[in-house]
Amino acid sequence: MARTEEQTTTQVARYVDLALEAGATDARLIPAHEVCTAEWVRLRCQYGCGMYGRCLTCPPHSPTPEQTRRVLEEFTTALLIHTDGEADICEIATRIEREAFLDGYYKAFSFHAGPCHFCESCDPSRPCRNPALARPAMEAAGIDVFATAHRAGLPLEVARTRQCPQNYYSLVLIE
Repeated sequence: MARTEEQTTTQVARYVDLALEAGATDARLIPAHEVCTAEWVRLRCQYGCGMYGRCLTCPPHSPTPEQTRRVLEEFTTALLIHTDGEADICEIATRIEREAFLDGYYKAFSFHAGPCHFCESCDPSRPCRNPALARPAMEAAGIDVFATAHRAGLPLEVARTRQCPQNYYSLVLIE
């Protein structure tokens, strides 16, 4: 049975409520074409993050910015989820992805925040031990999290010290 546009809007809006109930600080539906990608983003992973090459959800194992751009073109709607670090944003995004899939949005896919934490350690030479949970980080796939958050009207600034407010983002593509 095909969904009407009104049914689809109501159904997808429910995921905002689910994210907030799960502990998200904010969650916003945005057009998928407003997700910003850039080639330079992965350089921050390669030169600045100790997980580069050590985790299956991080570069060079994650999708490239070009692959991510092509994937984004196959979606119209994205849910941008924001937390202040109090709630596990990766678990929230995985839950929303699963709910959307079970609701018939069979293409639903999430991008998480930062390196995967579902295992204590990762052996990139072996298959993932948690493929139902592990997803690439937004930045690992070339998503410019700062530009995407700002475009959606959400806060994100460089944390200059550990005392600065923390902001974490995940993204769920829904179609």
